[in-house]
Amino acid sequence: MIPESFIQDLLHRVDIVDLIDAHVPLKKAGANWAACCPFHNEKSPSFTVSPQKQFYHCFGCGAHGTAIGFMMEYAGMGFVDAVKDLASRSGMQVPEQEGRRQVAHDGPRTTDLVDVMALSAQYFRDQLKSSPKAIDYLKQRGLTGEIAARFGMGYAPPNGLREAPLDYNDPRLVAAGMLKAGDDGRRYDYFRDRVMIPIINPKGEVIAFGGRIIGPGEPKYLNSPETPLFEKGRELFGLPQARSALRETDTAIVVEGYMDVIALAQHGVSNAVATLGTATTTVHVQKLLRQVDRIVFCFDGDSAGRKAAWRALENSLEALPEQKTIGFVFLPDAQDPDSFIREFGKEAFNRLVGQAMPLSDFLLRELGNHCDLSSAEGKAKLVAEAKPLLQKLQTPLLRLQLVKRLAETSGFSQQEVERLCELRSIAPPAPERAPRQSPAATFMRKLIRLILQKPALALRLPLDQLPKGSRESETLQRLVDAVRNADTAAPDYAVLLERLRGNDDDPLLKAAASDLMREPFAEDELESEFVGTLAKFARDAQTDEIETLKAKAQALGLNGLSSEEKTRYVALLSARSTNPGSAPDTPTRDELK
Repeated sequence: MIPESFIQDLLHRVDIVDLIDAHVPLKKAGANWAACCPFHNEKSPSFTVSPQKQFYHCFGCGAHGTAIGFMMEYAGMGFVDAVKDLASRSGMQVPEQEGRRQVAHDGPRTTDLVDVMALSAQYFRDQLKSSPKAIDYLKQRGLTGEIAARFGMGYAPPNGLREAPLDYNDPRLVAAGMLKAGDDGRRYDYFRDRVMIPIINPKGEVIAFGGRIIGPGEPKYLNSPETPLFEKGRELFGLPQARSALRETDTAIVVEGYMDVIALAQHGVSNAVATLGTATTTVHVQKLLRQVDRIVFCFDGDSAGRKAAWRALENSLEALPEQKTIGFVFLPDAQDPDSFIREFGKEAFNRLVGQAMPLSDFLLRELGNHCDLSSAEGKAKLVAEAKPLLQKLQTPLLRLQLVKRLAETSGFSQQEVERLCELRSIAPPAPERAPRQSPAATFMRKLIRLILQKPALALRLPLDQLPKGSRESETLQRLVDAVRNADTAAPDYAVLLERLRGNDDDPLLKAAASDLMREPFAEDELESEFVGTLAKFARDAQTDEIETLKAKAQALGLNGLSSEEKTRYVALLSARSTNPGSAPDTPTRDELK
């Protein structure tokens, strides 16, 4: 893991207002900054950034997090990539993971490969300007200079990189996948006489290329080999260019080729991305569902397109959370997204996307096509083939709907389908009643807010005197532990949020931070609020204990109290004797002796 001390230093170095403002223009709103939320569509700004606490919160959709969380959600990065990105922006070097064996290697560093790819991309762009053949090809595809520039398109001449301003013997060119080294020591260009399309990561770096041959020849499309920069199963072509449209439409359209993505963008459909010479993976789906609520896979209607769609379905099941949807569009014969939108236009294409076949319909239809549903054997086969798919699916409500439909089609009962597929009971849970907050829960939530605003207060909290066993008490315990175990005397909220990322405390912490953003405690009143809250809880706890013992004495008589309870009762009465207002029917200390 990345050392926690480094995460702490990084969050202190990064200014979350500057970071978010570079992506989402912010406006001053009192002590905070505000904008329309980048994670859902809204007309009035409810997305708020706190410069003091270094976190953001949307009062509309509940999005909440630190600078690291913003890069994960906005740019679709994983945790480690987000940390590395922020560290790079801040001039910091991410330390090696603790406990991991250091692997010695003689190859070039990743940053060196990025430099080589950037120089190669610039050379290809320059070559496109002086290649009438390549320009004519793009015009024939209906692409404008504007769209070619948007996607950084270029041209690899027949002699490849031999005349580029690069050292052709530089080992980085081989490591980056631009050249191949033969057994005889000679070097060969990977891309020659092709229209070049750079593949860009969320940081805007060129990590690979796709090449489309202009004349006859095979392969028609050629992708970079996998390198330290490029892993096909994790990257999506066009994702950086589609980011704005993804937020606006809340839908990602996944197609098979990068020329499809570019053609769709040329005709105003900018929320399309493509896999890169590989089937859709679970990582692809997870990356997209962090940014949108709906994915539509758009494939050719031939057998190859349907096979690709089925692989996409299989790899989507584990990644599909509740309230997210996946659909499938199959284009008419001999059509792909590029040719379809050129022939029929944007509105016709968007209609297809809007009417996409739901995942459940596609799954059941494909399974049914493999089985003779007029026979008992075919119906049994249907359930058997559905079994591994249902076991992958993590969304109980969708799985329940599929089980019901399988039961109707197969003739088995719903319970029999569940048993045959070895599923846990998936009956929908009864609607939960909003629990009434007990006085103790209200008290604990106030303590959580106080500690989030001033973490140093955690060092003075008498945890052994506070109630146990509630969700609030467990969150408070972990929050206090995080403060006490931190590398600094008083870590701020952003550091605490990252330390507690991903556990069951998130909802309570986010709710507390949201309340603080609306109405923080006055700084000069924090101490009195903290002391007063503890004192009130002590008084209330004392009263509750007295009332409990009093009720027992009244029900069982004074002899019904044990000697320890009598001693405790006397001590409580003595402690309260300085306060007026004792109940008249409270036993006296002499009676209890």
